[in-house]
Formats: sequence, C-alpha cells, structure tokens
Amino acid sequence: MEVERNDTQDDQDGTRFWREEREEGAVYKAFLKRVTYLSQARLEDETSQEFSHLMWETQKLRVIKAGTLPRLVEALATARGELDSSYMNVFLATYRTFAAPSQLLHAVIDRYHCLRSQNKEEKSEVCELQQKTMKCVLLVWLDKYPEDFQEPPDFPCLTLLESFAREFIPDSDLAAKAQQRLEVFRKELARSEADNIQFRFSICDEVDQLMDMEVPKPLSFADISPRVFAEQLTFKDAELFKKVVPHHCLGSVWGRRDKGTNQAPSVQATVEQFNRVSLRVIATVLKHRELKTSSRAKILLKWIYIAQELRELKNFSSLRAILSGLQSHSVYRLRKCWSAVPKESVVLFEELSDIFSGENNQFNSRELLMKEATAKFPDLDSQNKSLKRKNMQKRRSWIDNGTVQGTVPYLGTFLTDLTMLDTAMADTTEEGLVNFEKRRKEFEVLAQLRLLQSAAQIYRLTFEPRFWVWFDSLRVFTDTESHELSCAIEPPSESVAKIKKKSASFAVRARSELKLGASVLRYYSCLGHKPVKYEAASSAARLGLICGAEERNSISSIPDTIAASIGPLVSISHSSSTSSVLSSDSDTQTPFRSSDTCVIRVSLDTAAEDTSDTKTHVYKSIMLNNTDHTSTVIDKVLEKYSLEDKADGYCLLQILPDGELLIPERANVFYALNNSVELNFVVRTRSQQLSLKDKKKGKRRLKKLSL
Repeated sequence: MEVERNDTQDDQDGTRFWREEREEGAVYKAFLKRVTYLSQARLEDETSQEFSHLMWETQKLRVIKAGTLPRLVEALATARGELDSSYMNVFLATYRTFAAPSQLLHAVIDRYHCLRSQNKEEKSEVCELQQKTMKCVLLVWLDKYPEDFQEPPDFPCLTLLESFAREFIPDSDLAAKAQQRLEVFRKELARSEADNIQFRFSICDEVDQLMDMEVPKPLSFADISPRVFAEQLTFKDAELFKKVVPHHCLGSVWGRRDKGTNQAPSVQATVEQFNRVSLRVIATVLKHRELKTSSRAKILLKWIYIAQELRELKNFSSLRAILSGLQSHSVYRLRKCWSAVPKESVVLFEELSDIFSGENNQFNSRELLMKEATAKFPDLDSQNKSLKRKNMQKRRSWIDNGTVQGTVPYLGTFLTDLTMLDTAMADTTEEGLVNFEKRRKEFEVLAQLRLLQSAAQIYRLTFEPRFWVWFDSLRVFTDTESHELSCAIEPPSESVAKIKKKSASFAVRARSELKLGASVLRYYSCLGHKPVKYEAASSAARLGLICGAEERNSISSIPDTIAASIGPLVSISHSSSTSSVLSSDSDTQTPFRSSDTCVIRVSLDTAAEDTSDTKTHVYKSIMLNNTDHTSTVIDKVLEKYSLEDKADGYCLLQILPDGELLIPERANVFYALNNSVELNFVVRTRSQQLSLKDKKKGKRRLKKLSL
C-alpha cells in the first residue's frame, strides 16, 4: 500500500502520523511504524557483520482520539487483544469527567459479555485475550481507585462487581478482592457511626477530666522557634497533599464546582490550610496596635526566617502562603516597619519571592520544583555572600548527617494548568464524542502530581499538639479589619489616600463583575503591593478576567474568603483583602505550554475607541496549536464569543508591554508570537484598527507641530 509521506511527523522511533480514521462512535489517529528485523545471515552467525538483505515491515497503529463511552472502553484492548497500559492509565485517571463510576462499570461488564458471546460463536484467540484484558482493567481499577466504589451505605457498584465476578469470572481473584474491599468499607462505616455516638455521650466526661488536669502555659508567637514552626506547617501540608485525590484537581471537577457542594474535598482541605497560614501571618503583624516599630519589624523578620526554613524543607505550599501574607497590602504598606528589617533579611525575602514570580508562566517555581522534586537536598543559592556561605555550610551538614527532605509543591500551579486546559479545550467534538485528546493532556499534569505525592512520603516529622492549639486559637481579621489596623499603625499620606479611594471604587466595580461558574474562572487585582509605589489600577495591568469556554447558568459570585471559593488556584493582589494568595504578576500569567501547543488569552475589542482607565478586557482561553494560522485563531475567538462573522474582517494583535504586535494575515501564530512576554491577544475589526492608527498619527503630528 502506498501512503502519503509526511516528513514533519517523523519521530525518532520511526512512527509517523498517516491519517485520521472515522468509524461509528469513534475517531482514530492512524500511525505507520516501520519495524526492522535482523537478517537471516545475522541470525545464524551473531559474529557476522554482514547482512544478506534488509528485513522490515510497516505496521499500522491506531490511537483513539474521540469516541463514545463504549468505544473508549473497547479501546482498552488493542487489535491483538493486548492491554494498552498507557491508555488504561489515562482513561482511569480522567474518566470521571465524562462518566460516573456506575456507568463505566456497566460499560466494562457489557463489553465483557459481548466478547464472551463472540468467543462462544467463533472461538477466537483475540476474543479470549480481550476478555482477559477486561478482567485486568477491573482489577487495576479496584486496586488503584477504591474510592470510586465507596458509596455508603449499600455500595451498589462494589456489590455488582462482586456478583459479576463470582458468576462469570470464577477462576479470578476479582470476586475475593471485591468482597474484601466491601468488608473494609462496611467496617469503616460502622466505626464512624459508633465514633459519633460515643463522642456525644463522652464529651461531658472529657470536659470534667480536663478541668482536673494541669493545663500547661499556652504558647505565644515568640516562644516558637522558626524551625519548629516550619516543621509543623510541613507536617500538616505533607499530610494534606498526600491525601489529595489527583482527579479532584481536574478543571471540570475543581474549576466547575457548584455553590453549596464540595466535589473536591481533598483539594479544598489544602486550599483552606493555605489560607489559614496566610491569614495568620497578617494577624501576627497587625494584631497589637501599640507595638513599637522595632518590635513589629522583629515579627516580620521571624516570618522571613520561617519562610527560609520552609524553603530548606522544600515546602513550597506554606512558603507561598507566608510570602503572600507578607506581600498583602495591609502588611507591605508598613514602610517604617520594613525599613527597620535588616538589609540582609530583605534580600533573603526578595530572593524567596522571586521563586514565585509570575514571569513567563511562573518559570522559576516550575523549574525549581522539577529540579528538587525527588532530590535529597534543596539547592540553596543567594546573591548575598554571607547567606551563600551559610547555605553551603547547611548543605554540608545535611550530607554529613544523611538528612533527606521530601517535597510539598504549591498546588495552585497544577490547579491553574488543569483549569485553563479545561476552558481551552472542548469536552466533546461536534459529533458529540468524548474528546480524549483533552484527557491525555490533563493526564500529563496529573502524572506530575502523583510523582510529587510519592516524594512527600519521605518526611519524618512529628505532630506537636501545643503548636496547633496556639495556631488555631489565633484570631484572624477580615479584609476591612486588616486595612483599618494597618492604617491605624501607619496612617496613609493625603496623596496616597486619594489614589486608594479611586482604586477602592474601581475594586467595587470589578467585584460586581466577578463570577465563578461551572466552567468560568475569573480573577481580579485592585492595587499594587509595593510599599512605596502606589498606582491607580488600569484595566490592562490591574484587572484580568479569564473566561472559560462556555458561560454556564449555574454561576455563583465569589465570596469574601478564598477558603470558600478559589483558594490558591489564582493569585489576587490585596487592596483591603487578606483572604487571597498574592503574586505581583499573577494576573497576567499564562498557563500550560508544551512544544506543540499552548494556551493563550484573547479578548474581543468591541470598543477600541474607549481608552479610559475603567475599560475592562474580558479574556477567553484558546488552545493554540503549532499549525494554527491567523484566520484559524480568529475563527476560534469569534466562536468563543458566539459571533457568526468571518475572520476576513478582523485582525489579531498580541499585547506587549510597550504596545501591540500585529500578527500578519497568513502567519503561523504559534511561531509569530513573542514568547518573552505574557501571551495576551486582542481581536479587532480592521476598521477599528485603521481608526486607531489614524488617531495615533494625528497625535504624532500635533506633537511635531507643538515642537
């Protein structure tokens, strides 16, 4: 068979894309793989270096691209009946986005019955292998994802699986494993009910016992050493991170959670802990109004030392939380306190903050995480010579003592990537088939998450109850309270107060537009967080609204606390707000980029004449492929905004810090864009673009005339 060669698709393993094949209920990508064999002469004499002739053949491989649930289940076995392990891993990790566990179980059982009936008629060896593959899938599913079968009180899926295995697969241990898992779930259910009853009846006795006990003196912030503080936070973060269920992080689960429901409890627990730490940083700095500047500076200094200890423990979650609290507007505006912090410590604080810089899609934190994820020791470096010398001494002591640290990542990075993937790629194709290419890209992120969870197992830390009694008893402040306390400590100057008043009204207007729905993720930023530099918020730099692929009907407004909504998923600069995770460049970060695809943010400019500071840009996420030209991207944008116009009447521009870059009409956008800045684009009509050019030319002429 002669096939069309496509040299651009050549891989190192000799596999190249051939064509797309469609069948009823499925779309496949067909690849041709050239397999070379040893010659007969070489096989007979291994010492011979000569070949009598070249022996090779071309094999056809098919990979499912989209399909219905039954066809996706069918693809778990190859054409030869063998198990496709890589596909099975992706499928089991992401299937919850398009099917419930009960639906999948029925689909697998139906497929097994279909193969069983075919095998009775034809006695095919392939059918027997495919039946064994279905058994293997059920065993792996039950072993790796037992939470899918935990449906108290009746556990219908597990009961169905057990009865099916006993009747149709008696020679397998699947029934025994299902029965064993069922007994474990029932014992856990009975134990939890008994614990609730016992708690209600014993609570009074416990209170009486506590009254008779000698209560130790409660801890204070000054009593806790930075090392103990960091170890306790790491103990908590590691326990929570190990319990994170990876598929809870998927954008369709986490990013689309409905108001009043909690579909991702394991993620929500990490979010709440992150915010608890950030809020307590602010509370310890602001709670004593009568403190002297030098005393308050010591509190800031101690938090910097705690952050450094967390860096040494490779706990990037609480490290980010502490930096967020210190960078909050209510804390960072205290210029007198910060000026009293030693210069060496300020340098350390800035270096730690640079780890989470939003520049180039948080490149620093991503590179550092991949570098140290499974490393024994953190790679500490510093521009300050004395700090660098201390870090080298610490590293030598870790090596001499055999100290090994685990890793706790900042979960918000993964949540952002998965949410943006969810908004940029459609769940289904035009034919209504499940888009499995999207699931493969999501699995790449989940695989990294699982790798880091194994690294978190290395920690050997102990729980300290007295610390958590102090931690939980510390009162935190609302956004308004934090702002008022900060202004009471250091009253703002008159000029700053005017700017803040203007920005506050802008923030109210921004909050009124912010919504978080089933497939919508938006975030806002109101004020800069530098202690010296105050700026009025401009639309492009200070307000970013990220919209998903579709506007859902079930939309809920963002609550005042991140713990109730988006947590560390996005970073929000503080005005009077303390309930968020701050990063100075986070409102312009671009998520997810690979060698052949990336996610860009595009807005449709329908009022190019409006140049006021209050103008907002609503961005929608677009998945950009390395084959997309300008007209293709514009068509995607128009489709996102539900417009039926043709791409010929529009132009595409990339927003740069010093202006805009016009993408040529027939250019490949993936290679024409500027990679050194955030991937934010705008689409305008050609008439609007011409009018803007004319206005700019007019302004230049006026300047020349005035000169």
